[in-house]
Amino acid sequence: MTRLTGSALRVTVFVGENDTWRRKPLYTEIVHRAHTAGLAGASVFRGIEGFGASSLIHTARLLSLSEDLPVAVVIVDTEERVRAFLPQLGELVTEGLVVLDPCEVILPQSQRRSTGGTSIAGRDGNQGETDALGKRPL
Repeated sequence: MTRLTGSALRVTVFVGENDTWRRKPLYTEIVHRAHTAGLAGASVFRGIEGFGASSLIHTARLLSLSEDLPVAVVIVDTEERVRAFLPQLGELVTEGLVVLDPCEVILPQSQRRSTGGTSIAGRDGNQGETDALGKRPL
């Protein structure tokens, strides 16, 4: 299978399931802002157990019945786009953790058509292009 590759930056935001922004779940606000900013994509993952700065263990096990499970929001895009989005995260995330990791993206051949057959590193000049769904490729 032919694959496209390119350098990218992954931001992972760790928050609690009950954390809110103006009465909405914080993770929802982060995803919506990432979408509005035109980032390539964002996903929310609900943890089954974890702890943070408070050292309280939150778990989904039946005996504990925690209502504030850990949540991770993962966003991957070019370094330039992710770093431009960081001020918004700084406004939203007052408790939690934001982690940046360099990563390499590998796209299956089926996605080659939507990215024009170029590597991610070579797409910086095409930031205004969108696919049929209005999404900007990496």
